[in-house]
Amino acid sequence: MSENVVHLHKPTDPPTPDTAPTVLTVVPDAPPAPPVPLWVRPGRAVRTAVTHERTRSTARAVARHSLYTLNGGRIVARRAWDGRTGARYERMIRAAEAAGNLEAAEEWEERLTRFRAARHHRRMDLLHSPVEAAKGVAVGAGMSIGVLVALGVVMAINTGQVGDVITPLSATIDFIALLIRIVQIVWGPALTIGPFLALLALWSVGRRQQAAPNWALPANVRSGEGEPITPSIVVKALRDLGVPALRNAIKEMGDAGAGMLGPITIAGCGVEVDVTLPSGVSTVEVQNRRRKLAENLTRHEHEVFITIPQAARTVRLWIADSGALDEPIGPSPLAIDETLIADYTKGKAPWGQDLRGDAAALSLYQRHLLITGLSNQGKTAALRALALWACLDRRVEFRIADLKGAGDWAMFDGLATVLIQGPADEQVIEATEMVEGLVEEMNRRIEIRRRDPGAVFDPLIGIVDEAQVAFMCPVKDEDGRPYGGSKAVSRYFMAVRKVNNQGRVVDVLMWQGTQDPTDQNLPKLVREGAHTRASLALGTESQARMALGDKAVDGGAAPHLLRQGLDKGTLVVASDGIEIPAGQASITVRTHYIDDEQATAITDRAKALRDGVTTLHAIDRGEERDPLADIATVLGSDARVRTQEVITRLTALNADAYAGWSFIDLKRVLDAAGAEPYKSDGRMVVGRDRVARALADRDTDGSASAE
Repeated sequence: MSENVVHLHKPTDPPTPDTAPTVLTVVPDAPPAPPVPLWVRPGRAVRTAVTHERTRSTARAVARHSLYTLNGGRIVARRAWDGRTGARYERMIRAAEAAGNLEAAEEWEERLTRFRAARHHRRMDLLHSPVEAAKGVAVGAGMSIGVLVALGVVMAINTGQVGDVITPLSATIDFIALLIRIVQIVWGPALTIGPFLALLALWSVGRRQQAAPNWALPANVRSGEGEPITPSIVVKALRDLGVPALRNAIKEMGDAGAGMLGPITIAGCGVEVDVTLPSGVSTVEVQNRRRKLAENLTRHEHEVFITIPQAARTVRLWIADSGALDEPIGPSPLAIDETLIADYTKGKAPWGQDLRGDAAALSLYQRHLLITGLSNQGKTAALRALALWACLDRRVEFRIADLKGAGDWAMFDGLATVLIQGPADEQVIEATEMVEGLVEEMNRRIEIRRRDPGAVFDPLIGIVDEAQVAFMCPVKDEDGRPYGGSKAVSRYFMAVRKVNNQGRVVDVLMWQGTQDPTDQNLPKLVREGAHTRASLALGTESQARMALGDKAVDGGAAPHLLRQGLDKGTLVVASDGIEIPAGQASITVRTHYIDDEQATAITDRAKALRDGVTTLHAIDRGEERDPLADIATVLGSDARVRTQEVITRLTALNADAYAGWSFIDLKRVLDAAGAEPYKSDGRMVVGRDRVARALADRDTDGSASAE
């Protein structure tokens, strides 16, 4: 069709911009689609019918019930063969020999010998049984006829009819004839129906045993969700693991494959079983197939844990109830028990629950701590939970550097003597000098311990969260030494190493939390200096080895198999400070989550136990110090503070200036300013008002002199 032009104004009018012709293009209708060839339509119909879910379900049902019958016949034949031969005993003997149990093998061999002797005796009896049977039939028939005739004689005497003598015998013959007639009538249909009944019996056996491939079973059976763990299920899962030596050994054992298994015991929200592997099968081969083993047990990979106990050639399987690990655990005792207090020396921090559902508590006494994991997996929450318990012991002092700066440690303001928050290089520098302050305090305590071996010190815990920020910091000081890095010139690295090496004996401890452990952001000498090493979900096995050590990973620790985002707060812990089952190198702990509101309530209780702590949010460096002004700074809002506490706070403020101070140095400065220390409740204290008055008088005198 050609284009048509339609003018909307009169033809006599001159064209103007407002009356310009409008061109309408008439587009012809699209040509109809060509008809589908007739030979294509049946193909589409067939493809639709074949791929339809109903067709698939029907095909699975046909295959399932056919295989029920076929495999049911195989099961019945196997049972019949076992009943008629010594095959069962021979399998038991092979199983006992494979397990190295010679006593059991001898016992089964003795049973086989008795079975064969009894079978031989029965076969010998069959040689004489036809003659004996014929004699028995003859005697039985003669006695029966005699009894019937005697009964007939009695009847004849009673009735006076001679013919009644054969009446019982005749009735018996008629009854036998009736039975023969019934058999003749039933025999034909029985021959027809009998095979069908036999097939039905075989189908029933196969159905009870679910003797069909997994793909052919019904969906509710195929999923296996919540299926209880039994010895046969464990044996089948091991048999189908893909280890030829293991499969062949179990095949030879037959039903006695369960002999490899120890008792299946309930362990928390799952079950636990020890498996003694046959000769030629390594525990590593089973460990490396954790996912396949879990799927064979109708579980997810994270619901099966494989550890290596002390027994040789043995793996310990912990199998969770389906879906149990996705359920949250209860609240922390710290959040629900307001009377709970801590004992750093003898107590243990309630951290969570192990996989068996038992309480998992960690001793913090003289143990450096390292927690690693991917981002947003609960590392800070796990680290903070331990600090929240420790702060309920009034003796414990905290110095904290939060290099994330998101406010996760804000509730420790007024509780920690140092609280640094922020990810910038400035905060890394302050965190480095905070750790160097720990080194100075450690050296001071060591010197005191050298002079007085019985000296006891209050615990001092330095915490650096997101420590990888410090290790990766490229900034250098005025002498050219880098703050970060993993070499001997790195200030942060060397300070942490020194605390790890000697701090424990004088209760100066280092706790660190870091992401994605590598040699760059967590040097080997630092991570191996931690007594307690814990890891949340990680990306690779090499990271797991860096986080926990080779021994723990070789023993079954697998934080790299935890699910990122789903297993938040689940830690794999290697430490002598937590109870670990005998023979294992690590334990998996699901930690309690304490939110910010609960954490604030706990720290408020901790603050009530103390006289008052002034928190420093920055550490001054390199400036000329004003001791009296610094004393006023560390006193804060406290009316009076013990002299030793003032010295401690001054050291935290600037270790270079005040680390070596004693009571004499403090008294000298205060006496010169007219703010002498005095006794209160039998202890020497420094009064805030006296120091403030001395500062005011000094400033006034300075101004007057200037005038």
